Amino acid sequence: MFTGIVQGTAEVAQLDTKENFRSFRINFPAGRTENIQIGASVAINGTCLTVTAIDGDVLSFDVMAETLRATSLGNLQLGSKVNFERSARVGDEIGGHNVSGHVHCTASIVKVEDTANNRRVSFHLSDPKFAKYVLPKGFIAVDGCSLTVGEVWDDACFSVYLIPETMRVTVFGSKGEGDTVNIEIEAQTQAIVETVERVVQQHLAKLGLAAAGSAHAAGLVTAVASSAAAGGAM
Repeated sequence: MFTGIVQGTAEVAQLDTKENFRSFRINFPAGRTENIQIGASVAINGTCLTVTAIDGDVLSFDVMAETLRATSLGNLQLGSKVNFERSARVGDEIGGHNVSGHVHCTASIVKVEDTANNRRVSFHLSDPKFAKYVLPKGFIAVDGCSLTVGEVWDDACFSVYLIPETMRVTVFGSKGEGDTVNIEIEAQTQAIVETVERVVQQHLAKLGLAAAGSAHAAGLVTAVASSAAAGGAM
């Protein structure tokens, strides 16, 4: 389990591609690997990975082919910078929100807008089915960083606002249009949406309406569920 508070950036020092997986050696800032053990979990760009070897401040991780396909880790090259967060310990402050490190989908950056005090970054989800869980003012993990959703539009697009400190500590300061990021939906939001969907579908079925076979009914179910998750009235 992680908190979504990125602890800094690390650099890919070595890549070794083998059958069905790829090994990464990642160089961490001095002192950030203190007391870490083989088998420990570290979030790399929001993806929970297991430490397989330790060489000072250089940690090794094995990543299976499916993870490389489903996340942005397959795009990493020698010298790539990544966000990292070591797993939370009992008693740690939860400054962001609970993050599992299990990526749901990726998103592409479609627009970056800078102002005097912050940066607005807009994303398009690679899989639109997750759009119903992305709600204005809701939590979302982007490359492992706990962020608040600013706006949502066009079903699969949303934006976030980044303060200078976030850009300094994370890789977002160097991200641009066309770059791919990992997305993890906030678990509580997902649970609320899916629970309300199920209840509404059952209610519609009792009324003789086939939610599964009606685009209008299905849209109503999603709208009600999203409203409930956002704290709106049903």
